[in-house]
Amino acid sequence: MQRTYIIAEMSANHCGDKELAKKIIKSAKEIGANAVKIQTYTADTLTINCKNPEFLIKGKDNLWQGEYLFELYKKAYTPWEWQGELKQYADNIGIDFFSTPFDFSAVDFLESINVPMYKIASFEAIDYPLIKYAASKGKPMIISVGISSLDEIQEAINTCKSEGNNNITILKCTSSYPAKLEDMNLITIKDMIEKFSPQGVKVGLSDHSMNIEPVITAVALGAAVIEKHFTIDRSLGGADSGFSLNYEEFKQMVTAVRNTEKLLGTADYTVNKENRRFARSLYAVKDIKCGEKFTPENIRSIRPSDGLPPKEYYNILGKTAKCDLKFGTPLKLEYINC
Repeated sequence: MQRTYIIAEMSANHCGDKELAKKIIKSAKEIGANAVKIQTYTADTLTINCKNPEFLIKGKDNLWQGEYLFELYKKAYTPWEWQGELKQYADNIGIDFFSTPFDFSAVDFLESINVPMYKIASFEAIDYPLIKYAASKGKPMIISVGISSLDEIQEAINTCKSEGNNNITILKCTSSYPAKLEDMNLITIKDMIEKFSPQGVKVGLSDHSMNIEPVITAVALGAAVIEKHFTIDRSLGGADSGFSLNYEEFKQMVTAVRNTEKLLGTADYTVNKENRRFARSLYAVKDIKCGEKFTPENIRSIRPSDGLPPKEYYNILGKTAKCDLKFGTPLKLEYINC
């Protein structure tokens, strides 16, 4: 039984081509993702066209280093006029399709195409008015908390609940692109589950690394949702291709998640009777005459399990045999003088 909900994040990997966007949706379905997610914004709904220094992306490890926010979002956005058609296409082939809104107008638009849930991005997870408005629609809320403090995570949860919306998933996220393994601290997922699952909140991972190990680790730690950027081919480009898995990598990841689920199974202490057959038990390891004492030399704990359990060993030593016992006879209570 599948328990991990896998989201293929398309983001800007459509490269401005609607048909490529459809191919990504179809590929995500083929390789076993549960959903495809896009982002609903325009450059103007995310920022302003300003060349002040604070609007310039810096950092030698940042894929978008040297770009201004407005210009990046202008080329990376998914045209709104596509989104209803993409949603219908996804519905037709049987994969969930939803989006990340970045302002109230995006929520209103997404309501008009009837998306089944909302995702709030890490950098909007402290925008409580946006969270409140999206949560008010009564649909499941998924919130990345990559830049949120513990108190801010709680406030985001409380904001959803203030609208009567209790279907909440928070995603551990390292908000760097791509994320380095040593920065991910995935043990936080376990702590998040301990802190927030008593409130009915699910926990997952939004992974921006170029590896599948973080996803496998997250599932082993109890993640209920996995979000990972997806492209059918990194060579096609796209603003997010540098931290997106390609078709074969994503397929491998999905297989690894499903295998991890099988490995985890359920808590089960049922004894396998077939395997138990070869457990140890007490046997006569020499011929024993009627009336002869049992000693460490003539009885031993050996495999298989047809005799008395080894815990009876010291109770039997020094007692006598009721009958002749041949070498290789499993000991039974009826063979022992009490």
